[in-house]
Amino acid sequence: MAPAAPIQDEREQVLVNLPPGSGPTVYKEAYDNGPRSFENELEKKDTAPPPKYPDYLPTWDPTVKYPPLTPFEHYDHAKDADPSFPNLLKGAKVTDLTSNIGAEVEGVQLSKLNNAGKDELALFVAQKKVVAFRNQDFADLPIQEALDYGGYFGRHHIHPTSGGPKGYPEVHLVHRSVDDRSAQDFLKEHSNSLTWHSDVTYEKQPPGTTFLYFLDGPPTGGDTLFANQAEAYNRLSPEFRKRLQGLKAVHSAHEQATASLVRGGIVRREPITSVHPVVREHPVTKEKAIYVNPQFTRYIVGYKKEESDNLLKFLYDHVALGQDFQARVKWAPGTVVVWDNRVTFHSAILDWHDGHRRHLARITPQAEAPYEPASLD
Repeated sequence: MAPAAPIQDEREQVLVNLPPGSGPTVYKEAYDNGPRSFENELEKKDTAPPPKYPDYLPTWDPTVKYPPLTPFEHYDHAKDADPSFPNLLKGAKVTDLTSNIGAEVEGVQLSKLNNAGKDELALFVAQKKVVAFRNQDFADLPIQEALDYGGYFGRHHIHPTSGGPKGYPEVHLVHRSVDDRSAQDFLKEHSNSLTWHSDVTYEKQPPGTTFLYFLDGPPTGGDTLFANQAEAYNRLSPEFRKRLQGLKAVHSAHEQATASLVRGGIVRREPITSVHPVVREHPVTKEKAIYVNPQFTRYIVGYKKEESDNLLKFLYDHVALGQDFQARVKWAPGTVVVWDNRVTFHSAILDWHDGHRRHLARITPQAEAPYEPASLD
């Protein structure tokens, strides 16, 4: 099996270093004594202005457990979309970030879209891979209303280890308080903060159209990088694509769960592993995309360790070095970023100074189980 990689789900960037005898006792001690800086925000004991959206501060309950996820039939509404986008983009200003990934959109309010507009949103995001919508009211909606909106695109995923707003576990929170020094601690041991991944690919049906919206953040820094996994696949030679045909890889949640317990966090659902194709097909655009990532992929089925490690390292390096199929999204108040998690990588950038809160909320509709194309031509 390939060695465990650092664990990150946008907010998490830690190495798994288990103390001897790790188990329930370590978990309880870590939970009781671990970092709880978000409580300082609630009690106004931190060193900065209070949070703009206190209802979105993370909460943890170690007693809450969820059963395993069950299969469901996903329907991608992008199949019903008008490709001229008359509901989504009427009167909007669209600025492409690059020639092959990313766009910024102004002049449309996502929360006001009818179902036809939502269908077009799913298709537009599948085509652009990641879209930043500016001047949105998403953060000001009642949380349940935001969830109802996201639920149109698939069944809500409840993250097994992240905190959520009280009463709304379906919302995954990306949160670092002003007193949180973990970003700088991480950089004391690493030369950079890039940890490319697609979200929770260890699930049997990982996310598709995904929403992340700004609540609070530093004046500069904390951007998010995205990579186009379909274009990354297209850059490979025909012969190398043949080598990938039929390959499957194991994606694991176990390392993330262990890291959460050691940090004093929670595990709300028993960790699983899933086997997915190394190359998957998008159900609407029919594009083929590389579907392995260093955060959750552990090894290629049927390969010896050295063979698996080397092939995966090539694919990871191929994406990390592919600046010509990457885009950088800058966060600002009122921003909602929507991406297609099936055909992208992303990584948060830890480049802001201590003393600034970074607070985002993610709504994560699940999609179909990944499947491989009939041909990799």
